[in-house]
Amino acid sequence: MNADPITNIIKSDHVITDLGQDLLNKGGNSTKNQHNVREKMRELGRLIHNGRKVTSLKKLEDFINPKKYLEMVRAVKVTCGYDSGTGTFQIPSLANKLGHALVKVSKLLKVQGLITNNHELVRKATEFQQVHSEKWNDMISSTALRNIAESKWNVPTLMPFTEDVQKMHQFLSAMQDECSSQLSGTPSTKSWTELAKVCLTQIILFNRRREGEVASMPLTAFLSRDTSDPHEDVDWALSEVEKKLCRHFSRIVIMGKRGRPVPILLTPKMLCALELLVKYREDCGVLKDNAYMFARPTAMTHFCGSDCIRGFAKTCGAKCPKSLTSTRLRKHAAILSPVLNMTDTEMDQLANFLGHDIRIPREFYRLPEKTLQLAKISKILMALEQGRLAEFHGKNLDEITIGPDERVLGSDDDEEEEGNGKIEEGNYASAVDGKAAQKRVPWTKTETQAVHKHMSRFITSCLVPGKSDCEKCLKAEPIALKHRDWQTLKFYVHNRITAYKRQIQPK
Repeated sequence: MNADPITNIIKSDHVITDLGQDLLNKGGNSTKNQHNVREKMRELGRLIHNGRKVTSLKKLEDFINPKKYLEMVRAVKVTCGYDSGTGTFQIPSLANKLGHALVKVSKLLKVQGLITNNHELVRKATEFQQVHSEKWNDMISSTALRNIAESKWNVPTLMPFTEDVQKMHQFLSAMQDECSSQLSGTPSTKSWTELAKVCLTQIILFNRRREGEVASMPLTAFLSRDTSDPHEDVDWALSEVEKKLCRHFSRIVIMGKRGRPVPILLTPKMLCALELLVKYREDCGVLKDNAYMFARPTAMTHFCGSDCIRGFAKTCGAKCPKSLTSTRLRKHAAILSPVLNMTDTEMDQLANFLGHDIRIPREFYRLPEKTLQLAKISKILMALEQGRLAEFHGKNLDEITIGPDERVLGSDDDEEEEGNGKIEEGNYASAVDGKAAQKRVPWTKTETQAVHKHMSRFITSCLVPGKSDCEKCLKAEPIALKHRDWQTLKFYVHNRITAYKRQIQPK
């Protein structure tokens, strides 16, 4: 810490240092956790500093005393800038943090009292916890939470435009090619730095990952990544496209929020660029002891992900650069996910990939996480990258067929694809099968009559038919439906069910 009055208070208060040691033991000695622990300790140091000015409390142990609870509340209000006239906190989030920190301190002192047989300390800590649980919400946290909520009421909600996301992907891809060529030809600190920033931004953008998680990714995580192929025994649970995706993407696991393991998927181009960065690290001025993948040359720190995103968002020509942040991109993926007809299991898989905490327990058997993320979640990421998520409206993850080499439709293709607005399987052919995108084939009267002859019971009962039911219909009408497959037939019936529901829905 910088030498200042707060640091001196922390050094002289054994309760703060004991709490800091406990937090380090719990979270580890990583640079990120050290930063978090330092913040927690300084928050308590500021509380003591302000408490000495307006109360009789001199050290942190004095704050854990039920008889002096009102003095403690007064010190918290002064520290957080409470205005009694307006009933608002200048820093409401700090008030909530201090409340949690004081509970941790009371538990620490209670344990120390039990170990040293200090009954008075145990009594004070226990009674403090009782008073705190009853009075803290009324005196501090309810006001602080209300201030936080009210501050967000009139803040405009910025969501990334699909066009901007695509534009940034294309811009970064072109930049990656240029920087990789420069670094391979004439390695220099400038070319290495530019490629590192591009790769960092690409990974955050493609994976919708928190920028701090990717920016602080250790070099060892990349070097020790799992390069083995998916187990043959789970191939039966995957479609042909998903099997190709498993072998197309690479996967790295890093530490996320609250110590959770979070994965990162890499395209072959990203992987080649990262390998190039590793190859020329030391030649381009990166210190040997710098443990970060995206290290700053001649320093022991790493590049800031938010700075990189902000810079490229401005230079790529985006319509709304401010909306292109890691947090808003993550919300963009989460908000648009209901467009897909995902099951609870698939929703959990997406939330787990994004590092979100799903508190509802799910009891089900899962495929290995690596396979799920490579084969299934990667399809959502690719659809978001190509701006095609709406194309798969109403489908679950198994029904989405988007290959790793499938080309993105241009504006000319979009005009050809315009139809009645209904979604059908097979409108786009995957390039992984060596085919170009196909135009929509309208349903003829003969075809619709043949389908309704055999599938009307599914429409009226609002049940989507399975593969076997569709194949029976195709066999029964081989001439009328000779240009259709079971998937196209299934989604035709799905659209008819949707239309039927609208008709019978009361107005």
